[in-house]
Parts: sequence; C-alpha cells; structure tokens
Amino acid sequence: MWTKYQTYYKDNFKLAYPVVISQLGHTMVALSDTIIIGHTGDVPLAAVALGSSIFSICMVIGIGMSYGLTPLIAQEYGRQNKTACGNLLRHSLVINLVMGLLMSTLIYAGSNYLYKLDQVPEVAMQARPFLKLLGISYFPLMVFLSFKQFAEGLGFTKQAMHISIIGNIVNIVVGIALVYGIGGLPRLGVIGVGIGTLTDRILMAVAMCWYVLKADRFKPYLQEFWNRYFSMEMIRKILGIGTPVALQYVFEISAFSSAIIMAGWIGAREQAAHQIAINLASITYMMASGISAAAGIKSGNHFGAKQLKELRLSAIASYHMVLIMMGTTALIFLVGCRVLPLMYINDPAVIEIAAHLILIAAFFQLFDGTQVVGLGILRGLGDVKIPTVITMLAYWVLGLPGAYLLGIHLGYGIQGIWWGLLLGLLTASVLLFLRFQHKTTQLNAFTAAS
Repeated sequence: MWTKYQTYYKDNFKLAYPVVISQLGHTMVALSDTIIIGHTGDVPLAAVALGSSIFSICMVIGIGMSYGLTPLIAQEYGRQNKTACGNLLRHSLVINLVMGLLMSTLIYAGSNYLYKLDQVPEVAMQARPFLKLLGISYFPLMVFLSFKQFAEGLGFTKQAMHISIIGNIVNIVVGIALVYGIGGLPRLGVIGVGIGTLTDRILMAVAMCWYVLKADRFKPYLQEFWNRYFSMEMIRKILGIGTPVALQYVFEISAFSSAIIMAGWIGAREQAAHQIAINLASITYMMASGISAAAGIKSGNHFGAKQLKELRLSAIASYHMVLIMMGTTALIFLVGCRVLPLMYINDPAVIEIAAHLILIAAFFQLFDGTQVVGLGILRGLGDVKIPTVITMLAYWVLGLPGAYLLGIHLGYGIQGIWWGLLLGLLTASVLLFLRFQHKTTQLNAFTAAS
C-alpha cells in the first residue's frame, strides 16, 4: 500500500524541509524574543506577548496575501510558461509594497491605543514601543515574502532557508545585546528585542531580493519582470487567491491572538503562560505550514500539468507526513509539558499554568497539522473561497465564541479558553479534508467526462 507513495514522500520532503525551516524563521523571531525577554520578568514577557499577538494578526494578512503568488507560479511552471512567472512577480511585488506601507502605518499608529484593550497598564505601556518597531518591520517583511514566494513557487526553496537562519542569528545577537546592555550598549529591555527583529527583517529583505534578481537560475523567468506595463486583470488574479488566503490566516490567527487579550482579563501570569504555550504551538504550526506550502506547490505543478492521479497521491503523501510529524510533537509536549516552560521563565506559578496549556496543545497537534495541509493542497488547486468560509465557521463561529464561553463566561479560566480553540481546529481539520476529497473527486469526474 505504502510503496505507491514512496516517490511522493521523497519529492515532498526534498521540497518541504527548506520551506519548514524558512517558515520557522517567522516563529523563531517571536520565540527568541520571548526567551530573551522572559528572564527579565513576567510584565516584560506579557508586554512582548501582547505586542507579538497583535502584530501576528497583521503579519498573517501579509503572509496570506503573498501566498497568492505561489500557486499561480507553480501552475505556470507546470505549464512551462516562463514569461508569465516574471509578470506575476512584478505585479505581486507592487501589491506587497502597497500592503507593506499601509500596514506599517496602521500598526505604528494603532500602537497608541493599546490601553483601550483593558490590559494591565504597565504591560500596555511596555508593549507600545515594541509594537511600533514591529510595525516598521512590516515593510521589509513584505519585500522578503515577495521574492521568497516566487522562488518557492518555482521549487527553489533552500536559499530562503539559509537567509532565514542567518536572519534569526542576527535577531538573537542584537536582541540579547540590547536587552541586557552587553558591550557598553544601552540596556533597552523590551525595546531591544524590537530593534533586533527590525534589523533581522531588513537584512532578510535585502538578501532575498539580491538572490532572486542576480541568480542565473531565475533569469529565464525574469525577462518580463522589468516591463513597466501593469495589468489589472493580473492584479485581480493574484488578489483573487491572495485575499481569501489572507482571510484564512486571519480567521485562525486572530482567534488565538484574541485569546491573549482574554488571558489578560484573567491576569498577567495567565497571559505570560499563554504566550509560552502558544509560542511552542506556533513552532509546530509553522513546521506543518512548511509541509503545507510544499503540498500546495506540488499540487499546483500537477494541476497545471493536468496530472490528476499524481496530484492526489502527492496530496495524500503530504497528509501522511504531517500526521507523523505532528504526532511526534504531541508526544514531546505530553512528556515535556513541565520542562519546556523553563526555557522562557523561572516563575513557578507561570510554569504550572503553562504546563496545563501545553497538554491541551498536545491534543490539537494532529488537527492543526491536517487543517493547514488541507488548506495548502486546496490553494494549489486554486480552491480558496470555500476553504475561507470553512475557516471562518471553525474559528469565528465555533472556536472563539467557545473560548469565551468556557474561559470567561463559565469561569474555566485560561484552560477553558484553550479548549474552545481546540474545537475550532477540530472543525477546520475535518471539513477541509472533506473538501479535499470532494474537489479531487470532482476533478477526476470532469476529466473522465471530457
């Protein structure tokens, strides 16, 4: 039974592992920021948690919008249409630059209103300058994503991985130096991790742009990149996929980010514990989203080449891979629930709360992995509207209200909030898999009829 998938395991893994590592780059920024600041106290940790959670909602809008490019590139690559690839990159870059400018301005200005979220005043005060720096970093992040998604759509995934690794090293070094005032530098605390993140993203944007525009392997695809002609039809085509994908991310991530605000209603320790647990869960989510991105690229290639049998086998192989990976991380969470928080903080009360949340995170690993892979496969097929409705139903109609009902209204606290979020992940996982089954059956029937 498994032998028919062996080729697809190998191909998917070869494409996926660099994407997994580069995807982890987004989360490792938050992870390193959290670990660096966590040992300075629970209030600075809660401030970074608040700023990061708000920024993450905005960040996934940009990530989702940039993802509109990848399946289109993958499909044109499957059709061997190199000219279209350069045209798509040019139009996508313009969209991302405009998005970056608007969102940077919005985040920077919006940071002045954190006090209206009914948070602990000291937490909101420290989060404000941190969020301003994250807002500035949004623009170079969008530049990086433009060229990264183009390269990955063509199957070149390793360079983004290398750039992400170097960028994270820079973030850690600058962050530690400025948070603790090493080498005669000022001791900046929360502001220090923000400067580290901004420096990291500027360097990554410059490096990725230079790589794509200068590497010989991309020159056949960039012949039309410098053309000044812009097509509203192509912009609509990119936005037609990018906007629903952005909404998919917003529905899920905003549910989890809203949970940090609800945790703040309970207390600073609960908020800090939530940040620790969600940070760990975000790492495994980004690993799964790397497999999802690879699954979307392969699905787009096979769909563009009209290879429907190969498409389904490759997609099922991606499901197998994410189940194995997320099953492993679930076991790690179960065994290490009381050890993992020690990376972040020494407060016994926060560690105890975080341990219970990590146990809940262990339960939703498989659902989180399968739902994000399902989204990636469907994205590769250009199927984004129905999956967007599914994510809205799962997270905003069931997950987030369930979190409020259990955690706040019924008084189960931070654990109740997390059980509500688990309901959203379970719903999304099941419905997206059913959508995948329906879509591939529909494509096979259409091909047989024609």
